[in-house]
Amino acid sequence: MHDLRTLILAAGKGTRMKSRKAKVLHKVGGASLLEHVFRAARFLSPEVFVVIGHQAEKVRELVPEARCVEQKEQLGTGHAVMVAKEQFSGFSGDVLVLPGDVPLIRAETLKAFVEFHQSGGYLASVMTAEVPNPSGYGRIVRFGGTELQSIVEHRDATPEILEISEINSSIYVFDAATLFAALSQVKNVNAQSEYYLTDVIGILVSQRKKVGAYKMPNADEILGINTRAELGAIDRMMRRSKCEALMAAGVTIIDPDSTFIDAAVEIGADTVIYPSVQIYGRSMVGEDSIVYSFSRITNCQIGSSTTILEGCILNDSWIGNEASVGPYTHLRPHTRLEDRVKVGNFVEIKKSTLGAGSKSMHLSYLGDATIGEKCNIGAGTITCNYDGTTKSPTVIEDGVFIGSDTQLIAPVKIGKNAYVGAGSSITEDVPPDSLAIARGRQVVKEGWVKDRKKK
Repeated sequence: MHDLRTLILAAGKGTRMKSRKAKVLHKVGGASLLEHVFRAARFLSPEVFVVIGHQAEKVRELVPEARCVEQKEQLGTGHAVMVAKEQFSGFSGDVLVLPGDVPLIRAETLKAFVEFHQSGGYLASVMTAEVPNPSGYGRIVRFGGTELQSIVEHRDATPEILEISEINSSIYVFDAATLFAALSQVKNVNAQSEYYLTDVIGILVSQRKKVGAYKMPNADEILGINTRAELGAIDRMMRRSKCEALMAAGVTIIDPDSTFIDAAVEIGADTVIYPSVQIYGRSMVGEDSIVYSFSRITNCQIGSSTTILEGCILNDSWIGNEASVGPYTHLRPHTRLEDRVKVGNFVEIKKSTLGAGSKSMHLSYLGDATIGEKCNIGAGTITCNYDGTTKSPTVIEDGVFIGSDTQLIAPVKIGKNAYVGAGSSITEDVPPDSLAIARGRQVVKEGWVKDRKKK
């Protein structure tokens, strides 16, 4: 937006969380509190500043695109803005100030708020909300229209003001020069010896500066997080909202209450999600696919018309169209299954590719393998890719048939259209169109059992 920079306050520890981690590092809906707020702010302006303090480096890592300012001592919200003063030196636009713990805030709401501020000619604006239980919050007192008269803290409010249900959200827009001029007048004469950003509003009103009050339509968006219970409640809200948005876009979710889908997940129309499914991270599922119960999918790309059967664990993998995975398949990172691949019961695949139309249906481990098209990998096949010090590759070219209970001792290559007999331990390359059998010759000793019993 025009002449806008954003400042996110994310320096606090969050003592009520009872955690060794900074509050903004905690996750809801698959991302940290700070990441949710940052994404909403980034929609309005690319210039986003973050005030960091407790566990500063870990917080910095969450938002590498942001310009971070460290608040070495946490002396209140006003002090947090003060430490960023140098970053706004010479800037003549507006500053949007956001707490880092309001993950439900939407970019559209922030945009409407800034437009209200700029079109109204205000030097400062406060986002407000009507809530059913305003106890503990600062109350908004207006002159009668959209202009703010004061913010009265709960402990200082008269009985008449306590009847007001409109509260301060702690989200503001300021004219930059006006903000920092007023901040220089803020004192820390209070029980906590802290500098409060709300005091800036009082100073501006006392100077008869024009301060706006923008009432947002959905109070849930400003819900902050101070406890684990609040963290859990907002996580449930976000996940339920995500399910509802997907269903509105044409996805069937049979039981939203037992389905966990992160905010960044994308799912195509006419896909069906069964109960007790978890889809995390930046996963994508195409159209007309099915994900059956008890599967957990993390950072995977899944094509259209693909079926994920019960109990699969899929991590950082790519699956094409018209594929079938499971039940009880484990795909570890960097696995790629091309179109029409079938992977079945208790198959584990790691850092491997299966070409279009290939199958591995039962009880196999495939690691560091490149497998061509239309291959059949028999039950119990193992690529022996690790010798204790080195990971080595296995290459299986198109059209290969691997018999059951085969060990492929890497590095090894099986040529195009070759066959490997069941029970083989393959240690050397197999040429194309060949049959490889690597097992001891069967010996039958008739009467051996009776002789043994006599002895």
